[in-house]
Amino acid sequence: QVQLVESGGGLVQPGGSLRLSCAASGFTLDDFAIGWFRQAPGKEREGFSCFSSSGGGPYYADSVKGRFTLSRDNVKNMVYLQMTSLKLEDTGIYYCATRCVVGPITPRRNDYWGQGTQVTVSS
Repeated sequence: QVQLVESGGGLVQPGGSLRLSCAASGFTLDDFAIGWFRQAPGKEREGFSCFSSSGGGPYYADSVKGRFTLSRDNVKNMVYLQMTSLKLEDTGIYYCATRCVVGPITPRRNDYWGQGTQVTVSS
């Protein structure tokens, strides 16, 4: 069964850190693009960090550059997102998916998506 499962979300104060994980099963992550997306309250889902299917990257949106670090472990079939200096505007549901997009996304078939993990930055 093909599956992506995110974990590591939670409540954190501004300036704090979190590490998100994305575990893939049923397929080999190394064969696909992989990215992180988030959907802030009342906004559309957007991509902000990813590796391309050809292995390029990581790529980052300007809003997270210098604060977030994307990494992967091909042996464990996992992707990690280290988030530091978190801001209120980082609040949202974070998804990993087999797409590499930085910015707005359009629906597309045949992508794998996780169920999402909530990140709340609040004092």
